[in-house]
Amino acid sequence: MPELPEVEVVRHGLAPAITGSTIISVRVLDERSLRRHDGPAEDFVDRLTGARIDSAVRRGKFLWMPVAVGGAAPAGESGAFGDPVEAVVVHLGMSGQVLLRSVDAEVAPLTRIVLGVAHPDHGHLRVDFVDQRIFGSMALDPLGRTPDGAPGGHGSALPLVPGQVAHIARDPLDPAFDEARFLAALRTRRTGIKRALLDQGLVSGIGNIYADESLWAARLHYDQPTSTISARKARELLGEVRTVLRRALEEGGTSFDAQYVNVNGASGYFSHSLRAYGQHGSPCSRCGRMLVREQFMNRGSHFCPRCQRLRAVRGAD
Repeated sequence: MPELPEVEVVRHGLAPAITGSTIISVRVLDERSLRRHDGPAEDFVDRLTGARIDSAVRRGKFLWMPVAVGGAAPAGESGAFGDPVEAVVVHLGMSGQVLLRSVDAEVAPLTRIVLGVAHPDHGHLRVDFVDQRIFGSMALDPLGRTPDGAPGGHGSALPLVPGQVAHIARDPLDPAFDEARFLAALRTRRTGIKRALLDQGLVSGIGNIYADESLWAARLHYDQPTSTISARKARELLGEVRTVLRRALEEGGTSFDAQYVNVNGASGYFSHSLRAYGQHGSPCSRCGRMLVREQFMNRGSHFCPRCQRLRAVRGAD
């Protein structure tokens, strides 16, 4: 499943092409991709057609486009829009892609939803939602105020967040991320450190790949109890999480196959920089011991048994 870097790469490519554009057409080619939309396909089409896209926003692994609906224009003006009150929430699922296409480009066989947009500078474009496994979706969802009054996510100054995303914690690269609150909550959890990193209600954006990479960098075993990790070590881990995420962003995310691509269909190349994830059977680049993979939460954890030993000693602040 795409994690923060992959979703941010999509958002970053999408934003300049759609911000300020008007949706002039909506085609739903597969209604299964509207499973999270509260209403039939006709409702999705009717409410979006003619709306203006305010921006492209991301929090953790979640992507959305706030939209404003046209209202009564003042005398002598036309095309007036109110403030965004809802958003198109895009779930990429396991294989979802958001691709920018010219209006005359062929529609790919796995395309589920097509948005035709008119941008004041770029002209007419097409936003195609492609999804092989149909685990992803699009949905219109009301926007609500953020409890802390900070922007809802990266890419917009609006203190608004869709209802479907409101329960998701801020990610470590968010300027409004409360580091002290996160560290305090981490110490009270009765769980292993990797389970905590994957808990999107505690911290968002981190999935299996970047959890393994960050834990390797911090020399922590994936099942180390959070209560045994000192405040110093927890801060070190958070620093490594940020470093790994930023490095992955610089390299366009991690692509193992054609499913993870940017808006132009290009793959990222962070997979060449992985130190732990998927490297089992290879020597650890730090100590030379063979990396191993163990079953974890219906997936795998990759780590160095020498550098990342499971320690039972309670850390001191």
